[in-house]
Amino acid sequence: MDENVKKAFVAGVERVAAWADLLDAINVYPVADGDTGRNLSISLFPLRLAGEKKDPLVRQLLMAARGNSGNIASQFFSAFYKLTSARSLKEAVQEGNARAWKAVGNPKLGTMLSVFDALEEILGDEDFIPEQKNVDKIMSHLEQAVHETHDTLPKLKEAGVVDAGALGMYIFFEGFFYTLAGLDNAYRPVTDVFKDRLQISSAFHETAESGYCVDFVVKPDGSSADLMKIAGGEESTIVIQEGDFYKVHLHTEDKEKIKAQMSALGSVLNWEDDNLTTQIAQFSNAPASSGLHIMTDAAGSLTRDDAKRYGFTLLNSYINVGDKSLPETYLHPDELYSAMRAGIKVSTSQASVFERHQSYASVLARFEKVLYLCVGSVFTGNYSVALDWKKEHDPENRLSVIDTGAASGRLGTITLATQQYLNHTKDMGKTVAFAKRAVKTCEEYVFLEKLQYLAAGGRLSKGSAFFGDMLKMKPVISPQPEGAKKVAVVRNRKDQISLAEDKLAASLSPESRALIMLEYSDNAGQVSEFRDKIQGLYPKAVIILQPLSLTSGAHMGPGTWGVAFLKV
Repeated sequence: MDENVKKAFVAGVERVAAWADLLDAINVYPVADGDTGRNLSISLFPLRLAGEKKDPLVRQLLMAARGNSGNIASQFFSAFYKLTSARSLKEAVQEGNARAWKAVGNPKLGTMLSVFDALEEILGDEDFIPEQKNVDKIMSHLEQAVHETHDTLPKLKEAGVVDAGALGMYIFFEGFFYTLAGLDNAYRPVTDVFKDRLQISSAFHETAESGYCVDFVVKPDGSSADLMKIAGGEESTIVIQEGDFYKVHLHTEDKEKIKAQMSALGSVLNWEDDNLTTQIAQFSNAPASSGLHIMTDAAGSLTRDDAKRYGFTLLNSYINVGDKSLPETYLHPDELYSAMRAGIKVSTSQASVFERHQSYASVLARFEKVLYLCVGSVFTGNYSVALDWKKEHDPENRLSVIDTGAASGRLGTITLATQQYLNHTKDMGKTVAFAKRAVKTCEEYVFLEKLQYLAAGGRLSKGSAFFGDMLKMKPVISPQPEGAKKVAVVRNRKDQISLAEDKLAASLSPESRALIMLEYSDNAGQVSEFRDKIQGLYPKAVIILQPLSLTSGAHMGPGTWGVAFLKV
């Protein structure tokens, strides 16, 4: 695979990741569950490793695929990944399209399948030439295919939108083909191309649907006949064979029954499920669209569900667990902490500069004014990257960037309080001033259980960690603008709780109105008990229980917990 093709695959995946929130926001088909952006981001993530050997990467695509859109896309790309140069585009697209259509029991036009058809059609007319005129022609044809999805499927017409999966593929191929042609800055904002078809009609209402959306891989011990019979009895079923493995996607009323039945047939791997009732309710109750918007980094102990509930944007960094890598908001905490306890190598990494630039462009294309509450510049380069992009692309000064000097719970607390203030005032100028005050007054204290994980990440010598753990020395860390500052050392959980209470009492009175965030790693039960006690001490405070940012968790390890608080 030549270098341009590798770069093109990566650019396509990163474009989809940057626009994932928009895809989620218009996802109504087949079910209005708001997860197409997430599913495509997860499913296509292995393509970031373009250039790796075909069979292992195709296996990763099979394992990673989530949802209807992700499973169909994974079949297309399992063939499209055979591409070695621009000369073999036509054949790769033909095979990929054939596989995608076969992946679904009841395939329909008006979905991403229409985009694959359109791509095969336009490439069938003439050979690909890596120049702007040729790429513009291809993208114009795909654009038309996406527009037509609105009129093809009645549900999309009722909702007033194009198909989210089809749009996701358009976004991928725009990144792919312009990069392949060496045209890195030729992208048009998606909101300009499809401006009349990216807002759900107020008249649209999803019919309530119960059950679970399930994805798993199974390796049967014998014949696959029973597997096909069980899966075929459920809804929205997709079954894909890859060697001895079968990837299954389905909707079911009884996920535990399906899991037991499949486990009886062989080894079940990579089980993932979503509660459709919860997803549909969350989608239906999403905050009304506003021209004023907040974005922040996922390093702030905030989840994807928080972003949907409150209406802000999360910019991901990445967690690497063994040979698996995912955006931190898509990785389950249990998987991270189990791996760390098992001694599996864990690390973190930032999104590429290209992906970050695409994320800024995506948000500014959808909102009139944006406030970026950036993770502390001492921890990452996000602040400088954002400022550099702003100089070139924000002549109207619609993007405000604040270096919060914060991470984990402190960043999360600042963000939630600022979002609530914006919702109340609907004034971006006042909100920026509020955020700056919050940055100065918000505090956080993080309590580590063991030092061995800091040593594993290179942040402490192994000798120091060994003797520290042997002597039961548990550091207390406070993320500050100048870095993570060690503020105390304690010896047991009782001392941790006592210190947390002292820090709260030094800044808050029993009558204080405050936002208090309690963060947990793999110890939600213990931290929840502490919450009950704190609520009694500060009855007027809002106290929330949040999973510790996985970026922090990957460095600090299982057993870590923290408290962040801000007087409001």
